[in-house]
Amino acid sequence: MEMSRRLQMIATVIAATLVLVIPSNAAQSPAPAPTSDGIAIDQGIAYLLMVVALALTYIIHGPP
Repeated sequence: MEMSRRLQMIATVIAATLVLVIPSNAAQSPAPAPTSDGIAIDQGIAYLLMVVALALTYIIHGPP
């Protein structure tokens, strides 16, 4: 009986240590919010200009 109580006490100490140590390693500062570097804006403008060019081409040449 005494041996099982000692094993239970050792297991409790190990579990408590792991519970206190592991979350502190996992708790890191959150990543910074992504910022726009202008590439997405440039790509959006390019797509918009392509749609405008396609519409103008369709209007100028007319439907078939």
